[in-house]
Amino acid sequence: MASAVLAVDGVVRERAAGTGVWVFIGVASALFTLFVTAYVMRMAAVDATKIALPAQLWLSTACLVAGSVLMEWAARAQGSPSAHRLLWAGGIATMAFIGAQLWAWQALLDAKVGLAAHPAASFFYVFTALHGLHVLGGLVAWSVAMQAGAAWRVALCARYWHFLLVLWLGLYAALAMVTPDLARFICGTAAP
Repeated sequence: MASAVLAVDGVVRERAAGTGVWVFIGVASALFTLFVTAYVMRMAAVDATKIALPAQLWLSTACLVAGSVLMEWAARAQGSPSAHRLLWAGGIATMAFIGAQLWAWQALLDAKVGLAAHPAASFFYVFTALHGLHVLGGLVAWSVAMQAGAAWRVALCARYWHFLLVLWLGLYAALAMVTPDLARFICGTAAP
């Protein structure tokens, strides 16, 4: 009887955690959508300039792609000897993402592009800092999954890593592609 109650409790906890991750993804998506909207609106201003993105962002993106792929492989490999190694490698790739992002910040700071240099620079630092905080939160969940080893925890980590990747690709695309002219077109303030 007690083992049946524990099994039901485990299923309830697993479902609740899965729902919680989806809710968190929805809230974080709304937050970042609002930030990107504000970025586009600010880039439509007369004094807007585009930021020259540091090359380190390509490396950080590759690290996050690798982390997402490795997390997926770890989730699919549960029960096999390679699952723990894949999970570990996914976390290491994600830590490398954070390192490459910090390297990109340093490259901008070396080029005298600080937080208050101009609005595009401010948004760059805000986007990357907020995304980095979400990545660090994911690494906390990853460390729990590393210790607990439950297949459902690893699957939730993989789901969250896919979200982090899609979110980063969207932020990177906004930073790379939204020019003042495009922003003015989107906002309907382009000169005829």
